[in-house]
Formats: sequence, C-alpha cells, structure tokens
Amino acid sequence: MKNMLEYLRNLQLASANLPVGGFTYSQGLEWAVEAKWVTNQIETKDWLIQQMYSTLLFCDLPILARLYRCSIHQDEQGFSDWLKNLLRQRETSELRLEEQQRGKAFFRFLQGLGGIYPWQNLLMQSQLAGFAWYGATSKISLEDLQISWSYSWLESNIMAAIKLVPLGQQAGQQLIYQLSTLLPSIITQANAIEDNDIGAGSPLVAIASSCHENQYSRLFRS
Repeated sequence: MKNMLEYLRNLQLASANLPVGGFTYSQGLEWAVEAKWVTNQIETKDWLIQQMYSTLLFCDLPILARLYRCSIHQDEQGFSDWLKNLLRQRETSELRLEEQQRGKAFFRFLQGLGGIYPWQNLLMQSQLAGFAWYGATSKISLEDLQISWSYSWLESNIMAAIKLVPLGQQAGQQLIYQLSTLLPSIITQANAIEDNDIGAGSPLVAIASSCHENQYSRLFRS
C-alpha cells in the first residue's frame, strides 16, 4: 500500500479547488463553441480526445516526466531546457500567457506551504514545472503525479464545456467517466516517447485559441 500522506498530497494536486485559476481558461473551447465546431456532448468528447492524444500524450506528460527527473537529480540546467521546450509548445500568446499566469499562481500555492524554493525563477514560469518539482520533492511517484495532472486537465476542460456548450452536470460526469478510461494507456504511451518525438500538434486548438484572443464577448480569460 502506498504511503497515505503521499496519496493525500497527490489528491490535493488534482483538486479543482487548487488556487491556480484553471477554471478561468477554456484553451480555445470558447471560440470553438462560438464557431459551432463544438455544439453537443459527442462533439465535446471528440474535441477533448483530440487534445488528449496530442497535447497530453506528446507534450505535457513526457515533459512532466523529464522535469520530474531533473528535480530529483537537481539538474537545474536540464530543468530550464525542458521548461523552455514546454513554453515553445504553447502555440499562441494566449496559451503561453495562461501557462505563465498559472505558474505564478501555483508558486504562490507552494509559498503558502512554506519551505525553500531555490529554482524560484523557473518554477514561476509554468504550472507544469512547479507541479513536477513539488511532486518530486514530496516523493510522489511519477505515475501518480501524471495521473493527477491528467485528471486535473480533464476535469478543468469538462467544467469549461459544462458552462460553454452547454452541458448538464450529468453529461459532464459521463464524459469524465468515459474519457478517464483512456488515461492509463495515454500515460503508458507518454512514458515511452523519445525526446525527439515530443511536440504538441493541435492546429484546431491553436486556431481557436488565437481567435479567442480577439473574441468580442467571452466568459474565459484571454
């Protein structure tokens, strides 16, 4: 049985109440709904699956693994290099700004817990970076940390869809139940990806995000 305290720390990271402002971003979904690319539960599911097999599988999860290992080995230069790689993968100014704003918010969360953070300038640039560092220093296993990140990402996006599409709460829970079954396989595949194969490829999300930056009326941050 895993250490109970580590398990509780990981649950905290996956919580929708984590004060990083995840509920204020739609990652292009708001414009996709406006453009009628996404109009119902089935199209929402398809939209999220496309991102799960591009952004999560080929970018977030493998980079999380590398940031995690750099944290364990105290490899600041390697950590910095992979952080720069991550920021390059955010294809629009809106997505890069989100990454940085959530990074600062996550770092404030860490400061509230106490402790010393020698890589402050790096940790503040990305929530994923802070997430990896905290997981490694809290002795949360990489796989558990990846589960937490993936579930948090999924829940946040479905919460946005509930407001925007709109979907009912029951439909949202159905989507979480259905799509979470894909996560174990995605995590396994992500951990087998070589360095040269890492890279997000979500052209529809990039288009939607760039259009959302100038959308006239919106609920979510740009």
